Amino acid sequence: MPAEHDQIPEAALAWARAGKRAALATVVETWGSAPRPQGAQLAISADAEMVGSVSGGCVEGAVVAEALSALDDGQPRLLEYGVSDAEAFSVGLACGGRIRILVEPVGVGQGPTPDLLAELAAARAARRPVVYAVRPEGWQRRLVSTPDDPLWPAAVAALAADSSGFEGDWFLGVHNPPLRMAVVGAVHVAQALVPMARLAGYDPAVIDPREAFASEARFPGTRLSHDWPDAALAAFAPDTRSAVVTLTHDPKLDDPAIMVALRSPAFYIGCLGSPRTHGKRVERLKAAGFTEAEIARIHAPIGADIGARSPAEIAIAILAEVTGTLRRPAARR
Repeated sequence: MPAEHDQIPEAALAWARAGKRAALATVVETWGSAPRPQGAQLAISADAEMVGSVSGGCVEGAVVAEALSALDDGQPRLLEYGVSDAEAFSVGLACGGRIRILVEPVGVGQGPTPDLLAELAAARAARRPVVYAVRPEGWQRRLVSTPDDPLWPAAVAALAADSSGFEGDWFLGVHNPPLRMAVVGAVHVAQALVPMARLAGYDPAVIDPREAFASEARFPGTRLSHDWPDAALAAFAPDTRSAVVTLTHDPKLDDPAIMVALRSPAFYIGCLGSPRTHGKRVERLKAAGFTEAEIARIHAPIGADIGARSPAEIAIAILAEVTGTLRRPAARR
């Protein structure tokens, strides 16, 4: 399951269903060095409990106060904070940028209904990409998920870019499926990488036919597969929001998974091993019929070059390289 901080609509829905009033705050526009991107969300309960973030802490206090007021009067509101504003200075926005935040009381007045949030949560749980559309002029809302919706072309573009924003009068909040990571090899590096990846928003799975390695005790709360790596990775079905990492050093385990990964649209494929080890891997893949262009998708030796030594440092290097590949596609190998 995704980390709690990625379950913002779900938190608001749970509070509303439990009889606690709740509000959703969403970053809808940013300028300059705003600390959080468009689409970032914060759920607030009537008891001022919070899940998520809209500014990394700069204006959360002011947003919570506005959310509590919205729960009382039933009126959604658009808030704007900038470093040059006296109000922004008083609430601590010192990053030099400006942000615009939409605050919506759930199930109150002109806010979204719990049923709409439930529909959104169901789509997210089923890994269906969906766009939450809201028009501040009149406060109309709907989910955009089918081609017959007039907003569909803009929604498809927003989902592909993984970027929320305005399309005319409508704010399109992107809800893509969670990022995923398949880790082949339940080794000591994997034990550090899996929790780091989860914190970064990935839904990780560990693949290793050696049950003593891929155990619940070593990877608590993690999806484990003891099938042979090619079968396990085929069942995982890497897509464009998936990273594949192989860590065993053993060709009979790594190679079958790499071959499946190379035939998939996974955005990242990384393999542990020295340049000499990777050179031998390249020769085996060529012998198996893979082209140089296909093999060039592999990041090996794996990880950003930060001089990592310990398992935790290697995991940091891997996650850094995965992140760079995801966020800077032009730099992909």
